Amino acid sequence: MRLLGTGSRRAGAVALTAGSVVASGALPAYAQGPEEQAPAPTPLRTTGLERAAQQSGPSGVTASGAFLLDGTANRALWGKGAGAKREMASTTKIMTAVVVVTAKGVDLGRRITIRKEHRDYVAKWGASTADLRTGDKLTARQLLYGLMLPSGCDAAYALADTFGKGSSRGARTKSFIAQMNRKAAELGMRDTKFDSFDGISKSGNNYSTPQDLAKLTRYALGSKNLRKVTGATRTSQKATNGRTYTWYNTNQLLGAYDGVVGVKTGTGSKAGPCLVFAATRGQRTMVGVVLNGKDRYRDATRMLDWAFKQKTASPLELRLLPRGVQRD
Repeated sequence: MRLLGTGSRRAGAVALTAGSVVASGALPAYAQGPEEQAPAPTPLRTTGLERAAQQSGPSGVTASGAFLLDGTANRALWGKGAGAKREMASTTKIMTAVVVVTAKGVDLGRRITIRKEHRDYVAKWGASTADLRTGDKLTARQLLYGLMLPSGCDAAYALADTFGKGSSRGARTKSFIAQMNRKAAELGMRDTKFDSFDGISKSGNNYSTPQDLAKLTRYALGSKNLRKVTGATRTSQKATNGRTYTWYNTNQLLGAYDGVVGVKTGTGSKAGPCLVFAATRGQRTMVGVVLNGKDRYRDATRMLDWAFKQKTASPLELRLLPRGVQRD
């Protein structure tokens, strides 16, 4: 999530096909069906993490907090301030998506009406947006793209408003955030707390650690639906009234580094630039987190080169975003 002026919030309007998706291998895949029955969380193996952090690891990582996880083996590889609590901006939306796809009896084809309140919310906070229009109806699956690609806080609000319980929007969003915290507890994310559905913290109690976010992301990539969403560089989605939304993925590492399959950017005044990323080569999937990074994409590249034992540094030529589309 990045707070923006109104002139920077509109997404592009050119019809394009969804980007290709690289499947994540050897992750705890959810059962297929209308409801994704998530696997039981498995404890992260952190033996030797403190020792590993003091030994040779990826050099030149400038982020205040970073963590690298072998997602296939579920084993910690390296960390820098891995257990320190930090604000996480729109990487919060990974949990928003997880709560939706694992909701009991979820139907991702369910149509959701965009309300004026959802648009007013992003205008009030100057928040990142999918530029959703009042009265349009999109499916929950389509809104996941609006949530994760342009980092739409309006899409996050619409999903929380729909999947929370209560007789008012306030009650429903509060219920949804409670579901996020219950899921965090279930996953063993002991140093994480959510007070928002999108990363815009009202109380300052929206935080996590690099290690906890890696746990969450490994779990999220077990969802076939979420892998497809996070792996798309762009997508066009049509509302029931025929309006077409075209969204570009703000994660510029996607399509720029061999094997990257996502996952989420975030930017905030206190959080700084953040990036949660994953890459698959062969049968190995690596999950990485950068919080408060000075050069998040360079940090991610260095971490992945090290994890995949690549002897020469990968060139960093980021995928360019069209002028005027959402950044995060």
